[in-house]
Amino acid sequence: MFCATQSAPLFHYMTRVTSVIVSHRSFRPHKRHGDLCRYLTSTIIQPTNHVLLKDRKAQHPTTNMTYGGSSGGYRNGGSGGGGSSGGGQRGSSGSQRNGYGGGGGGGGNSRFSSRGGNGGSGGGGRFASRGSNNSSGAAGGNLRKPNWNYDDLKPFKKDFYVPHPNVSARHPREVEAYRQKKEITLKGEKIPNPIQFFEEGNFPDYVMQGIRKQGFSEPTAIQAQGWPIAMSGRNMVGIAQTGSGKTLGYILPAIVHINNQQPLNRGDGPIALVLAPTRELAQQIQTVANDFGSLSYVRNTCIFGGAPKGGQARDLERGVEIVIATPGRLIDFLERGTTNLRRTTYLVLDEADRMLDMGFEPQIRKIIEQIRPDRQVLMWSATWPKEVRNLAEEYLTDYTQLNVGSLSLSANHNILQIVDVCQEHEKEAKLGTLLQEIGNVNDDGGKTIIFVETKKKVENITRNIRRYGWPAVCMHGDKSQQERDYVLREFRNKKGSILVATDVAARGLDVDDVKYVINFDYPSSSEDYIHRIGRTGRSQSTGTSYAFFTPQNGRQAKDLINVLQEANQVINPKLSELATRSGGGGGYGGRNRWGYGGGGGRGRENNFTGVHKRFDSSRNNGYNYS
Repeated sequence: MFCATQSAPLFHYMTRVTSVIVSHRSFRPHKRHGDLCRYLTSTIIQPTNHVLLKDRKAQHPTTNMTYGGSSGGYRNGGSGGGGSSGGGQRGSSGSQRNGYGGGGGGGGNSRFSSRGGNGGSGGGGRFASRGSNNSSGAAGGNLRKPNWNYDDLKPFKKDFYVPHPNVSARHPREVEAYRQKKEITLKGEKIPNPIQFFEEGNFPDYVMQGIRKQGFSEPTAIQAQGWPIAMSGRNMVGIAQTGSGKTLGYILPAIVHINNQQPLNRGDGPIALVLAPTRELAQQIQTVANDFGSLSYVRNTCIFGGAPKGGQARDLERGVEIVIATPGRLIDFLERGTTNLRRTTYLVLDEADRMLDMGFEPQIRKIIEQIRPDRQVLMWSATWPKEVRNLAEEYLTDYTQLNVGSLSLSANHNILQIVDVCQEHEKEAKLGTLLQEIGNVNDDGGKTIIFVETKKKVENITRNIRRYGWPAVCMHGDKSQQERDYVLREFRNKKGSILVATDVAARGLDVDDVKYVINFDYPSSSEDYIHRIGRTGRSQSTGTSYAFFTPQNGRQAKDLINVLQEANQVINPKLSELATRSGGGGGYGGRNRWGYGGGGGRGRENNFTGVHKRFDSSRNNGYNYS
């Protein structure tokens, strides 16, 4: 379908244009669009679909944010590195092209090489650890652990919950029926009953004003049960799928907590700290904090790597009640003495599983050491692996565990999952056919996200999609902060828009009207697959996901079948055959339109309205499972 080559006349034309531009005295190499030919192709051939970076900046003035590593530019990583050997699949420390930068140490057996400073070595695991610029390479190596003395700690209040009479009067059978309906399971002692309506939360007037302004009808399951727990001052672990409303689940109690503490004095750090794995998630959390904090004069700031430190440092020095931060940049400010956590009494770890996957555990531990031990901690996670459990057991005293949905790795049941087993060379043609079908049935302007493996492939697919007239934008790790903000604005504001992205957008991307997710390249794990498709089917709506699954992905076939069976999806027989050949098991779903039946869960027929006609017909070329 897509042709990457250019015609001979076009090539000669491009050569002439290139020579003219390069010879001009004002020419500067373009920083973020690869080689010049690719840059000129995307800007001259497609002038209506691609805006030059300098023109884009003029149209969308920056909010004083650029993307660069905290030590050296992001593109150049951590200014190269020698010393130990690399070992990571994508190369050792050094420039961005060979990994994630960093100096000194060698990455362990990880997917990416070591991030970090001029000293330490990257650890093993899926991601190597990010070091600091210190001789030991340990995160926060310059931070001294405070010697907390309970006698010297000023007492603070953290229990503000007063049950509503309706909540207290509910019969235990009614409470249990509500929890079963919402798939709420709990672990802990003397857990308060869930609320069923916002008015039963006994929130202050300024909180209720914000809820009414947002137009919410009723609390989500995580909010209904989580608010009474959090408002009671308890430590809590919340496990729920993406899009469950967890951000509001901890922001509202944070605002109530803050407004019941002594005001900040000059030099005080924040009262509430929210740690998040990515800048996108941190910025989305800040949006929620702005919506509700502005009603009660609760100030916040969002700090993350890649943006200039000056503005972030000024916010911290002026004093804010809520700091929303990625761990690496916060460690940097703590080491510099720009802020401190002596006043922090409310700590949130959002997407804790993802932060550990990304190698942030050393930073998280250093940060928690800086916070008084009688703090309140809320940890949120989409999964419950051993590493997250260990962190909770170590730092959360007498915590209540709240789970919405299955404790096992599971996908949102509101998402229809389609798996197309095909060859690698067939994927581009299939993508074109699929996008055309989506365009034919997508009357309400739902958005589409396409996930691919590499940055180069992101650029190529985006360019090819644009040539066929679809409104596509792209995002990957080489994009500057200004470019990423621009892309997200375009994606949010245009109906029917398409975002092509690497996994940098798989977590924390909060866009409500994403209707389709396409896994052009299947991810490296079922967990990543679940988080990717979780971009659709949010807020109780339905969505559709597609995955192109090749024989090269065969080792993951069994895990994918387990995910599909748990979500009661129809299993492609070719996927089961591939799992068997690859040493996996996996039964078919219940009886489906191919006539297969039997073990391992029930198959689900398509009961989503407005889904493509090909799911009701076996004649569609290229997509018939049978």
